[in-house]
Amino acid sequence: MIITDIELIQITWKGPYSLNELDLLQNNVTDYGIYTIYGTHMIYGKDVLLYIGKADQQTLGKRISQEGWDNTNDSNNHKIYVGRLHGPINPSNQIWSKQIALAESLLIYVHKPAYNQKNISSIPDTDLQNIHILNWGDHRALALLPEVSGTRWTSKLDDTVYEMYKYEC
Repeated sequence: MIITDIELIQITWKGPYSLNELDLLQNNVTDYGIYTIYGTHMIYGKDVLLYIGKADQQTLGKRISQEGWDNTNDSNNHKIYVGRLHGPINPSNQIWSKQIALAESLLIYVHKPAYNQKNISSIPDTDLQNIHILNWGDHRALALLPEVSGTRWTSKLDDTVYEMYKYEC
């Protein structure tokens, strides 16, 4: 089977940042994309992926500061990683916004962070079928997969009939 028409979304991750460093993420030209929050969860333990979010029409620093992470237990130990999209050409703001939304949806669906509610059990399946995400940089490989494919995580291949390969003598 040949899979075509893949939309590649590449994300370069940097971090960790603390809640006190959100002012470093206020660049009105570049500070948009995806972010992850790591911290303590009473069931899952310390330093685990708690949340995946997006900053699209506002900077990463502004968006993260609106969520009230400073009012949680152990807020001094939260670690924030930010992912900025990159590629061979700079897309229009509309395409960039769409890619941010699609990347957030697929990453949440695949990783199922404890504090996310949206996209945990369902996703915009058709929109994500041809999305392929490559995570580069400081993406915390033990918590966030380096590569995520909509081909794998959507219903795209559900009706495909497979035949077991056989060695021909």
